[in-house]
Amino acid sequence: MTATPPDDRAASDGGTVPGRTAAPAREVPHPWADDPAAVLRALAAGRGGLHADEAARRLERYGPNRLPTAPREHAVVRFLRHFDDVLIYILLAAAVLKAFLGDWVDFTVILVVAVANAVVGLVQEGQAERALDGIRTMLSLEATALRDGEWSAVEADELVPGDVVRVRSGDKVPADARLLEATGLQVDESALTGESVPAAKEVAPVGADAGVGDRASMLFSGTIVAGGTGVAVVTATGAATEIGRIQALVAEVDHLETPLKRQLARLGTLLSRGILVMAAVMLVVGRVIHAWDPPELISAAIGFAVAAVPEGLPALVTVTLALGVQQMARRNAITRRLPAVEALGSVTTICSDKTGTLTRNEMTARTVVTADGTYDVEGLGYEPVGRLTLDGAAASLDTHGDLRALLEAATLCNDARVSVDDAGHWRVVGQPTEGALRTLALKAGADTTGAQRVAALPFESANKLSATLDRLPSGELRVHVVGAPDRLLERASAQRGPDGRPAPLDGARWEAAVNALGARGLRVLAAAYRPADATTTTLGLADVGTGLVLLGVVGILDPPRPEAVAAIAECHRAGIAVKMITGDHAGTAVAIARELGIVPPGHDVQALTGAELEVMSQEQLRTRVRDVDVYARTSPEHKIRIVRALQSHGEVVAMTGDGVNDAPALTRADVGIAMGIKGTEATKEAAEIVLADDNFATIERAVEEGRRIYDNIRKSVVFLLPTNGAQSLVILVAVLLGLALPLTPVQILWVNLVTAVTLSLSLAYEPAEPGVMDRPPRSPREPVLSRGSLVLVVTASLFIGGVTLGVYLAEQRLGGGDGVARTSAVTALVLGQIAFLLSCRFLTRSSLTPRVLVGNRAVLLAVGALLVLQLVFTYAPFMHTWFESAPIGLRDWGLAAAGAVVVLLLTEAVKAMGRRARR
Repeated sequence: MTATPPDDRAASDGGTVPGRTAAPAREVPHPWADDPAAVLRALAAGRGGLHADEAARRLERYGPNRLPTAPREHAVVRFLRHFDDVLIYILLAAAVLKAFLGDWVDFTVILVVAVANAVVGLVQEGQAERALDGIRTMLSLEATALRDGEWSAVEADELVPGDVVRVRSGDKVPADARLLEATGLQVDESALTGESVPAAKEVAPVGADAGVGDRASMLFSGTIVAGGTGVAVVTATGAATEIGRIQALVAEVDHLETPLKRQLARLGTLLSRGILVMAAVMLVVGRVIHAWDPPELISAAIGFAVAAVPEGLPALVTVTLALGVQQMARRNAITRRLPAVEALGSVTTICSDKTGTLTRNEMTARTVVTADGTYDVEGLGYEPVGRLTLDGAAASLDTHGDLRALLEAATLCNDARVSVDDAGHWRVVGQPTEGALRTLALKAGADTTGAQRVAALPFESANKLSATLDRLPSGELRVHVVGAPDRLLERASAQRGPDGRPAPLDGARWEAAVNALGARGLRVLAAAYRPADATTTTLGLADVGTGLVLLGVVGILDPPRPEAVAAIAECHRAGIAVKMITGDHAGTAVAIARELGIVPPGHDVQALTGAELEVMSQEQLRTRVRDVDVYARTSPEHKIRIVRALQSHGEVVAMTGDGVNDAPALTRADVGIAMGIKGTEATKEAAEIVLADDNFATIERAVEEGRRIYDNIRKSVVFLLPTNGAQSLVILVAVLLGLALPLTPVQILWVNLVTAVTLSLSLAYEPAEPGVMDRPPRSPREPVLSRGSLVLVVTASLFIGGVTLGVYLAEQRLGGGDGVARTSAVTALVLGQIAFLLSCRFLTRSSLTPRVLVGNRAVLLAVGALLVLQLVFTYAPFMHTWFESAPIGLRDWGLAAAGAVVVLLLTEAVKAMGRRARR
């Protein structure tokens, strides 16, 4: 909309006139690109801020300065959604029919199974809206605003566009605002942009097309002032802020199902269709051929449905994943959503943030260049451990005066300090780059005891240098300067010579040295000095002068984690691509990518910047996304586009991050991984996995664990399905032959939920297969049951079902009643499952070896527990009432045990033929 410019009084005294309605504020599309006066005019405000009544009117118009709360789904609705499964529909239909027939025991057991599955699903379900709550906690609670001509404390959620606010070191920025004044202002925007060092802020406009990380004239809600002071006019509040826009992205991003969930859903659909078709066939055969009464037909159909439905499968998968969560937690990977455990095992691409994940997020001096030589610096981070070497030999300050002079200047012109916390971690208090210089001096043993600071010139982005006036122990007064090399070279007229005296400045050599360090991705700082008059007591920019003596330059880098280098190599060996997506500059990111080994030696690093991404269509990005290794200066939208482009190629993408700007991409990725130490709450809530140690190597270990868990789930599914296959086969054959049902529905549920799940659980403890990280990631389209596994499931169903039916018929022929015959059949089914469990331990190897009894103690415990339960089923009177079982003798046990041996031998024969066919 169009606004009338405010009157002169409003512009001069900065506020609106009491009793008058101000000109309506306009939205400012690019406040960072306009000068402050233009922004104030557009907002119908002035440097004097707003009057209280005008602020109240704007608050009513714009609403509170807080992020909106999304409506939450009712808990009952979330609970009922867990019944939305075709296999559960079949179970519920069976329960309803049992109720009509008056079989309340069967009805109760079936219903308890269905409800238990829903409760388990509800408990482990991840709540995505908590990510939005995490973002809301980043907002400031209080602000200092200019109201009615006076600075006063105002609740942050009462700020409105046009308010003038003041920030200083340590403050949390309360809203998006355009700077009006800035003095040495630096803001930590890492949570929003991914920058590893605080951003320098200045009043001068920047280009309209500047990305968030390059908008030096703006302050953003939720970021933290690292140093200096500033005054700014609020341009956006609440959902209109940059952090509000990211919250909207999180809410809009759709979650993807994990490969396992998709495969299990497909398997459930196929099973349900088969069950319904076979149940219909049974009804026709029973009615037409055997002339059964409707109650008998319904009971047989229910028995078949209950037998065929693997109702233990959801519980089995959930428990297996939960056990995997415990294993991963021991390896510093905390899982917030169970399906992510399996999804990690199928990851094909890892998109990783740079700062703090691949690197230490601790600026470290790596190289020192003086006029006399180039020194290498050992050690990482802020811990002052490591040598300075020249040509491989340790360099002492006693014999290297050039190094001593540079480090003394870097120490005196420095306000940072490093210290160790109670946990033994070294931390910096102050600017990270100054912390790197302080650590460098401590490593070398530089001593500035006795020096006294007289005055200081703080760093300002416009000057790109800081300076101090220091009185040395000798009484000499010196100006020490640290800053950008180009600014110091402009002011230098000499360099320190070999004898310690000023020598002619070799500008070309220094420019070449700075360019060489920059090409390695290092941030370069220069140090210089000049003598000062003994009467000088103040220091301004003019006092720094132009007659500086250059002491040297220092190359600083946020170093790669050594363990990340090994982990990336391991990922490549496992067929997993690693992409770096960072808000940092391209040159730094490319240099780090080379050190990390993200691309093979001898290959160029392919990089794309956010500006280049901005002009690319999604299809253009799709064609390049797999070939690009580094994405620099990216925004939250760029990260989502990159993830989507990779997923369009069928890639299973894991995305790591620590800042709120990473939350939308973490939500979109197949697996979102947040940093536990330095990550924001918003990022942790959006992620499925949280790293307790912020270490990329932990991701590689988690992938290995995910592959092991998937292998064990597959073994468990292969083991579990023949239980249902054998039971349904027994019921089907009995109906086709016109026999009484060998197993009742509740006996079938006993075997499925107690017997099979107990045994299946033991497979969750299986150790990793040999060479689990030497094979490529499995295809997301690969079914849970491969062709060989399906053959094994079908043949095992035939073997176990045949033995169970054979034992039932043998017991009847031997004169046993229905109770004894059915109990013997259940026992044969149980022992057959134990035999098949041993075979499933080694799906690709023979199980006819003593090794099948060792390596997984859970198998022996599960078998023992199952035999105890089966004894209770067979001999406890209350079980006879509930499950229509009966006591059996040694002959019956022997018959069932012989059947189990037959199952083991036949199954191993099928596996041997499969191995021969694969060879």
